[in-house]
Amino acid sequence: EEYGWKLGHADVFRPPPFSPLLLAVACGTGAQLLAMTFLTIAFSAMGFMSPARRGHLLMAELLLFVCMGGLAGYVTARLYKTFKGKSWQKATTLTAVGFPGICFGVFIIMNVIALAKQSTDAVPFVTMLILVVLWFGISTPLVFFGAYFGYKHEAIEFPVNTSSIPRQIPDQPWFMGIPFTMAIGGILPFGSCFVELYYILASVWMDYYYYVFGFLFLVFLILIITCAEITLLFTYFQLCSEDYHWWWRSFANAGSTSAYVFLYSIFYFQQLEANLLATYVLYFGYMALSCLGLFCMMGFVGMSTSLWFNKVIFSSIKID
Repeated sequence: EEYGWKLGHADVFRPPPFSPLLLAVACGTGAQLLAMTFLTIAFSAMGFMSPARRGHLLMAELLLFVCMGGLAGYVTARLYKTFKGKSWQKATTLTAVGFPGICFGVFIIMNVIALAKQSTDAVPFVTMLILVVLWFGISTPLVFFGAYFGYKHEAIEFPVNTSSIPRQIPDQPWFMGIPFTMAIGGILPFGSCFVELYYILASVWMDYYYYVFGFLFLVFLILIITCAEITLLFTYFQLCSEDYHWWWRSFANAGSTSAYVFLYSIFYFQQLEANLLATYVLYFGYMALSCLGLFCMMGFVGMSTSLWFNKVIFSSIKID
């Protein structure tokens, strides 16, 4: 007899109703950022990069992000093919220029402000040119290269078939609404890492040295596991309520950790001696950019874990 989550077996793997292209691009970017962050912290924990030389860490991050372009293209292409999308070139181009374009745009604005205030943090023109070469010369071709292999592969196979007529979703209780699940889904992962976040912000904004990369690696793993677990829990409750629109929901539930990080950064800003408008713009501009990256990264963790979970539980049921 079918009950609870089993009732949605003919709809659970239906492509998301809202912009499958955007979800595929966000997941590709999230995978790229996750691989970059994981490798940067791992190499730092092994002692390959000295905290005393800040430039080394930043260069390592940039180069790893550029090199992981192939992974971003592959993940986007594989997901978009699974969603039966037709605008393949658009999806791949968005992955190549979307997040890096936002970062570069914000970076240019921040740099103009820094130059106007004659700050020593202002980046020279030659360095900006090198960044553009890295972006279009290495990262973008790698994204298209990865996407080529992603489209060549078969779409992700699902254990159950999707019906041609969508099932009607019953009215959901208030605690299964998006605002509530995002609020709860973000606070637990944030709680697992906020102590370490204080030291990271102190390192970035107060010029303190950060040495405990081994502990940071452990905290990062705990953050990923907590995001995955809380998203699985909400996805299961959602399917039990016969709501099969879990693709975007799982991405947003895990990604909402970034909203708490941004709120914490507002609280942290009170400790800094800020008396210029430029300080506010620089601080919140860069923090918003970091939180956008964290949203994509944790969103990818939540969505991919939910996909794996749904494939496992629905492969265990017998459909006549």
